[in-house]
Amino acid sequence: MRDAANIAAIAALRPDMMGFIFWPKSKRAACGLDPKALDSVPNSITRVGVFVNASVDEILATARQYKLRLIQLHGDESPAFCRQIRSTGLRVAKAIGIASESDIDLTMQYQSDVDLLVLDTKSPQRGGTGVAYDRSLLTRYNGQTPFLMSGGIAPGDAHDILQLNIPQMAGVDINSRFETAPGIKDTAEVAKFINQVRKISIL
Repeated sequence: MRDAANIAAIAALRPDMMGFIFWPKSKRAACGLDPKALDSVPNSITRVGVFVNASVDEILATARQYKLRLIQLHGDESPAFCRQIRSTGLRVAKAIGIASESDIDLTMQYQSDVDLLVLDTKSPQRGGTGVAYDRSLLTRYNGQTPFLMSGGIAPGDAHDILQLNIPQMAGVDINSRFETAPGIKDTAEVAKFINQVRKISIL
């Protein structure tokens, strides 16, 4: 998210989390966003800051400026780096690119050092590709840390995703397939998806 009006429209749908990318190379970068643009985001929505190989000082300064509560590390950050950020009191999510079973195995290195994993499509673009991986690979995950399914999730995917019925899956991370332009979400499609997920989840 990076547009004040779009942020307010999506916040009104009450998603569990809302993400802001603080990586200058991203076409969705929120670098320079006026912190007041987040005034429409209630405390019930966790503000997530996405970083790629940023320094500890940069992450902490940005977290204070935007009142971030969860730090998503989408680069080559080590378990020790995740642990360092987490020791400051911030929650930490580590993104892992998935393309094969060996990538699922990589998640085990972070089990004790993060609060959440984000299992995304493996790509040099660091996410936002709109391309899905073989989601059946996620059934091989046997860690205890909860994860968000990410990577090419589209508006019509709610039913198929929930059919996987993986206990450790805490939610889904939607992005590029719900956009009208980079960083601008289609409010109607997001609303429909959220309603579908919540309806199916309680059946």
